[in-house]
Amino acid sequence: MGLFGMDSYMVQVEADLSQGLPRFDIVGLPDAAISEAKNRVRSAIKNTGFAFPVSRITVNLAPADTRKEGSVYDLPILMALLKAGRQINFDSDNMAFIGEVALDGLVRRVDGALPMVITAAKNGIKTVFVPTENAAESSVVQGIEVIPVRSVEQLIKHLRSEETIAPAKFDDFRDSYAPDEFAPDFRDVRGQAEVKRALEIAAAGGHNIIMVGPPGSGKSMLAKRLPSILPDMTFEESLETTKLYSVAGALPEGVSLMTQRPFRSPHHTVSPAGLSGGGTIPRPGEISLAHNGVLFLDELPEFSRQAMEVLRQPMEDSKITISRVSASLSYPCSAMIVCAMNPCPCGYYGHPTRRCTCTQQSVQRYLSRLSGPLLDRLDIHIEVPPVEFASLSGTSQEECSADIRKRVNAARAIQTERLKGSGISCNAKMDAAQTKKFCRPTPEGMILLNAKLPDNFSPAIGQQVIPETYNSLLAHTESSAESDSTDATPESAQPTVTDIVTQLWQLLQDDGLLDGLTALDISDTSQLSFTYQGRVDVLLGNSSSLDYKLRLAAKILTDPDKGLSGSDRGTLDVSDQLEDGEIRGYFQPYEQPTPTPEPAPEPDPESENAENAEEPPTE
Repeated sequence: MGLFGMDSYMVQVEADLSQGLPRFDIVGLPDAAISEAKNRVRSAIKNTGFAFPVSRITVNLAPADTRKEGSVYDLPILMALLKAGRQINFDSDNMAFIGEVALDGLVRRVDGALPMVITAAKNGIKTVFVPTENAAESSVVQGIEVIPVRSVEQLIKHLRSEETIAPAKFDDFRDSYAPDEFAPDFRDVRGQAEVKRALEIAAAGGHNIIMVGPPGSGKSMLAKRLPSILPDMTFEESLETTKLYSVAGALPEGVSLMTQRPFRSPHHTVSPAGLSGGGTIPRPGEISLAHNGVLFLDELPEFSRQAMEVLRQPMEDSKITISRVSASLSYPCSAMIVCAMNPCPCGYYGHPTRRCTCTQQSVQRYLSRLSGPLLDRLDIHIEVPPVEFASLSGTSQEECSADIRKRVNAARAIQTERLKGSGISCNAKMDAAQTKKFCRPTPEGMILLNAKLPDNFSPAIGQQVIPETYNSLLAHTESSAESDSTDATPESAQPTVTDIVTQLWQLLQDDGLLDGLTALDISDTSQLSFTYQGRVDVLLGNSSSLDYKLRLAAKILTDPDKGLSGSDRGTLDVSDQLEDGEIRGYFQPYEQPTPTPEPAPEPDPESENAENAEEPPTE
């Protein structure tokens, strides 16, 4: 079996023994590892108790026009020589052999056994012999008998029916899924409620995210716990991920199928080839090994510029193509990109208690290491503030990853059902047409987008804003776990912009004002305002008593007895709270310009003389 990227192809090993001076030739475009197989096979045959043929030996690897590499051909070459020398007789039809041979006859593991066995099954092979270490991953393939082989001696006894080797069996996919009880859990993270919510939204929709905050705020801690809330892997995802790890030789020993989403965290000194993949025949890099999982880039500005730019195209296409003179291969890399960085070189820019020692120029140089196109592909930007000691020392129970994961699974199930047949399963992968079809914003949503999006935003950002907002709703279809803390009071809770906007929309809908709403300004939470029917500017002030302010404004605007006429234009101010606690509405009409009277026309002298001439003289 030959390996080409994540794919494999059939290789037929032919052996011929002829008269002449003893010689051992391997043809069929072998690499150095295959050429060295001659010595390994010779020693293994002798140490197993067989005689090495003293003749002219020619081994052909067909097809002869395709380059072969690796030690996977040791076992089939050895078996071909024994059969050609009539030292063993067996029916090799519908059989395949995979494995490296040690000098003492032991059979060692090889990389890429899983895709090889898959190809063998597709080509009608009934039985495949693999090293014992590769038996677990190979057993996943259905429709083929996988025989684990420990040594050449054991294999020959099996073929002679002297000793029977039991085929490898694969347990049920769901039975093999066993979450690690000691894995990092979100219950260990104190505070950072908004960051947790952002990570939940990112997990629900498969969005990339970047966290910005000072040292010690918990960015790495939060990122390492993200896999614990990611949705369960499907069998197809597990199989594809396992194939990647099998090809890369990174599959843990004894693991038949990867059921846990991978988490890769390369150091910032990693080379571009380390991220993307490479080699004479390219092998998967870090971004491919994070396929169906998380690629965490801590201290993002410290990565080389070339390494960061390597990620741009794979992030957009969910695959990476590596071209070399000998081959051009593509590997899947549909991973969540999670980045973390400090706001400045010292890390304390904008810190509430610690002074930043960086100059403005050094801060700008630090931030300029990140290109605009790369930042555009990071869908969610979230600030991670320092955690107060009161939050760290509190006794309240934080929500565990299992509870968050339930909401994420529910949100992802809705997306999967909606996108069935499209080849994608989450909102982050939707193109413009799918976004327009499945995530059409409501009128109030469009007003909010118009209020918050800058005029110069890129189309890439615009395409992701709507799916992210949609995921925010999907991720919270179930109510969150109630907090055990009783210390917080309504007065101490500071409403966020999101809270204010949500309340605004609800109240405006309840009072029937939404149809007349033409503009909304939430840029300053202390000076909230909206425009009604394009003629009345309603000033709300800060978020205090927002419910009462809106209902008062609705009564003034819509009450037939106290309402304004359709011609009234001005400012309705309901932002002031009097000393007695009441809020009154003041309508100030816009000043209408007073029309300037036109000057009277000057009299015509000729007409004036004519009139005087007709007038009779007075006595």
